[in-house]
Amino acid sequence: VTMRILFGVLGLAALIAARGTALPREPRTIAMAALVGLVNTALPFALITWGETRIPSGMASILNGTVPLFTLVIAHFLLHDEPMTPWRALGLIVGFIGVVVLVGHDSGGLSGSGWGQLAVVGAAICYAVGASISRRYLRGLSALTQSFTTLAFAVVFIGAAAGTVERPLAWPTHPLVWAATMWLGLLGSCAAYLLYYSLINAWGATRASLVTYIFPVVGLILGIVILGEGTDWRMFAGAAMVVGGIVIVNAQPIAAAIDGRSLRA
Repeated sequence: VTMRILFGVLGLAALIAARGTALPREPRTIAMAALVGLVNTALPFALITWGETRIPSGMASILNGTVPLFTLVIAHFLLHDEPMTPWRALGLIVGFIGVVVLVGHDSGGLSGSGWGQLAVVGAAICYAVGASISRRYLRGLSALTQSFTTLAFAVVFIGAAAGTVERPLAWPTHPLVWAATMWLGLLGSCAAYLLYYSLINAWGATRASLVTYIFPVVGLILGIVILGEGTDWRMFAGAAMVVGGIVIVNAQPIAAAIDGRSLRA
């Protein structure tokens, strides 16, 4: 995780230097960037990585796709322009039932993979909190500034944790591991965070978090095709309910937008 975030920071630092972008100096902004770096990057990355040592990647993708459900609730209390509506509440309930079905897929309770599932759910909650805090306190900053400052703090936090917990530190020796880490850092962190914070600034925390609903579909397909992971009906049923929750949440806004365009026409 430390290496992945470090590659992301290096990529963003190169963009900062090329554009001559000024970094924030206000103590409150810096403190909020540090908090977002911890909650939106360092903690969830560590939880997902640890959880995936205990559960299949498909299951991790499905549980990580619950971020919008938690964002709906948290944004309601932190953001005045993203209230919880009855329609959104219905979607939340449907999606939550899907999460229960997915977690219930493990008949062993909290032994073994149960803790891995809870770790990924915890990461999803962290993402929801981080997106809401970023929308409220960092929306005046550019996506590039938000990405660099939050990732810079994240690498400090996770680097300190790695140096404390993992002794001695083991560095990768296989070239493929370095390539995979650079891929995750430069594309999965550097490029993805630029797009993510742009969406948060433009659309808000709740709508920006909806992009994670593609995770279950992609994760299940790649897990089955590439990793040969097994599935059963509960995984597909839970994934369908989670995705169904987001369809319900967006059905009313989409209809309103269509009606608005029709009236203007």
